[in-house]
This record gives sequence, structure tokens and C-alpha cells, in this order.
Amino acid sequence: MSEKIVKQITVLPGDGIGPEVTDQALRVLHTAGELFNVTFECQEFPFGGAAIDAWGEPISEELIESAKKSDAVLLGAVGGSKWDNQPKDKRPEAGLLGIRNALGLYTNLRPVKVYEPLCDSSTLKKEVIEKVDLLVVRELTGGIYFGKPRFIKTEGEEEHAVDTMDYRTSEIERIAVAAFEAAGKRNGNVCSVDKSNVLDTSRLWRKTVINVAKNYPDIELSHMLVDNCAMQLVRNPGQFDVIVTGNMFGDILSDEASMLTGSIGMLPSASIGNGPGLYEPVHGSAPDIAGSGKANPIAAIASVALLFRYSLNMNPAAKIIEEAIEEFLNKGFRTADIAGMDEEALNTVEVGDTITGLIKENANKLQEQD
Repeated sequence: MSEKIVKQITVLPGDGIGPEVTDQALRVLHTAGELFNVTFECQEFPFGGAAIDAWGEPISEELIESAKKSDAVLLGAVGGSKWDNQPKDKRPEAGLLGIRNALGLYTNLRPVKVYEPLCDSSTLKKEVIEKVDLLVVRELTGGIYFGKPRFIKTEGEEEHAVDTMDYRTSEIERIAVAAFEAAGKRNGNVCSVDKSNVLDTSRLWRKTVINVAKNYPDIELSHMLVDNCAMQLVRNPGQFDVIVTGNMFGDILSDEASMLTGSIGMLPSASIGNGPGLYEPVHGSAPDIAGSGKANPIAAIASVALLFRYSLNMNPAAKIIEEAIEEFLNKGFRTADIAGMDEEALNTVEVGDTITGLIKENANKLQEQD
């Protein structure tokens, strides 16, 4: 047997249901790793609200140093009403912005795939959503979330607030490249979303994307205003292959797209850039169901598949996880968020049991065929 490969993973369970879904994701990580002779050494840190409770800050320098030395970072979820009254730089979400900046994560990938067995779980008609398989590529470190000046100040008898949308050519170029590269591995179509009829930043965005497209003659490029895109995602989502857009628009559109599947608990994400990637489910911390066993860990498990694909360049491992998720659904297994009225829902741990079992079972079948 060849020598085992050792990979370093920084684990940030976070808040609410984050630790529960992360536990199941780690089970899948180790199970799939064993099949491909990879051992994972995981170092865990409090993050977000949990870190605020532990030492008063949502992120620590020790955590950042660990993440920079890791092969990847696996995140659960952050936030909750418990910390709503914290100053903005002390809120759990500040930890997310901090880790993205520290690792130079400028590209967020959110795949949205509608599984055939779950077509009836969506609020949209089956004929609208069946076979939808799209990717939202969101710019992650620029735009209005990071632009300056930003402030709230009192002027006379009223308050005045300013947030600045700020983009440079280089920031747009690199996210456009990520989108075109992704489209080249998919169906060869990129839709760039902006608000160029109103915003100067969007006019620069559109001009820059058009220039980058000249290097990808085999990729079909289209443009759409963000308000129209929001409408088209619920009217005809099957028209999209890759959507590329800025930070704020991407934040909103990717959450809208996630609901095409019937549950936000199904969707993973990858944030990548110049260093280790960050992998997390799209859903929030859902503190109202924390500890109940109702949390759906499939998005966290699917995020592990993205970790194998993008950070470890192990597509076979990613594929075996994704196939296990699809088989789980095809066999009629359900979680509380996607179960019909007469369907039994598995709890969080049972989902992990079943999917890890399917991974092992399918791996054994492949070995027998060989």
C-alpha cells in the first residue's frame, strides 16, 4: 500500500446547528479520505458567536494562522439573535469577513442543483425547476461590503449613513476569469449580472467582463440586470449555467437560487482565492432547532465534496460523496426540512450514518468490479 497522505484541516463549527452538521461532514471527510489513502489532521477553533463567548472576539489570530497553514477550512455556521446587540466589528458575521480577507478568498462558488426526487419539495412548479443545475460565482472581497467611506453620523436632528460600492478592474477581472473557467467545465455559458443602467461600478463591471470574455471565445457571454435576474430565477431558472456577479448582488441572488431546491439545507459553497479554500453550507445557524436533531447536514456534507474537488484536486472523492447524496434521496430518505407530510424524517446523526454507509458500500462495489 502506498504511503498515506496527510492533509491539515482547520475546523470552525461555529454557532447554532453549525457543530451538529459539521460533525457529520467530518465523518464523511474521514470516510472518503480513508478510501483514497488520505488522513486528515483537524484543528478546531471557536468561531463567530462561540468565539465571542469564549474570548470576546469573533475571530482570533491563532485561528487565522492555523487556517493559513491548512490545506482547507471547514466551517459550520455563525450568528444568532444572542449577539445582535454587539457592535458591528464584534458580531459573529465580522468573523466571516475577517477569515475571507485573511485568506484572500475572492471567489464564492454556490452550485444549485435540483434533485429529481425533491422537485415536489420546491414552492415552484416541477416543470419550472426540474433539471436545474446552475452555479453562482460571487465576488467576495470587494463591493459595498468593504468599500470606504462607510459610517453613520448625526447631522443636526437626523442621522446620516453611507456605504460605498467600490470595484477596481483587477477585482472584476479575476472573478470573471473564475466564472469563464467554471463555465468551460460545464455547459459553456456565462451570464454576467449587474445594474449598469444606474451604477458606475456596474458599467465598469460590464466593460471589464466583456474584455475578459475575448480570451474565452468558446464561452457564450450574456448580460442581465440584477432585478431581471431575480425575476428570471423564479420564472425560468433552467436558462442559467454560470451566473457571475458582485458581492451584494451575489449574496442576494445565491440565497434566492438556493430555494429552487426546496430547502436551503441542501446547498454547499466554496470560497476560494490565493490560499486555502473555505467550505461551508449556505444555510445559517438556525438556533431555534439547535440540539433537536432536526438539522439537515447534507449541505455541510456536500461542502466536503467541494473541498475534495477544489482544495485537494480529488475529483473521484468528490464524486463518490455527491453520488451518495443523490442515492440517499433516490432511496427515499428524507430530513425534516424536505420530508412530506407522510414521510419519515431522519435525524442529523442518522443522515450521517446513512450517507457514510452508502459511500463505503459504493466503494466496495467499485473494488469488486476492479
